[in-house]
Amino acid sequence: MDKHRLKSSYQGFIRLAVPLLNNRNEMLNKLQQGFLKAIEHKTALSEVWNELQLFLSLVRDYSNKSYTAIPKRSVLAITAGLLYFISPLDIIPDFLLGLGFIDDAYVLSLVFQQVAKDLTEYQRWKTERAQVIC
Repeated sequence: MDKHRLKSSYQGFIRLAVPLLNNRNEMLNKLQQGFLKAIEHKTALSEVWNELQLFLSLVRDYSNKSYTAIPKRSVLAITAGLLYFISPLDIIPDFLLGLGFIDDAYVLSLVFQQVAKDLTEYQRWKTERAQVIC
């Protein structure tokens, strides 16, 4: 896998993510696509499953304005990672059995490392919110 080409491709998805931050309906549409693709390929995504679920949840809560205590750069990185994941135009085509999600998992892992602190804060918020609701 050509990591330089992969990072360059990811940068293109960052540019695509920028307008989504201000377009709630389009963002929620992309989230739905991501959720459906994740469910369909859960086994192939086992290494990044928890991170992917957290990304989807965070972006949903951010889009709904229920969680906004996160830097925009982090939401942008997560959104770009999700866009890469749902795109059929990534470095390794998803239809290649056994290989198709290697690049997706790699990108999602890089994003997770980049925003780990913000995700910890989000997870704390989610846990506290769930306790208040119960």
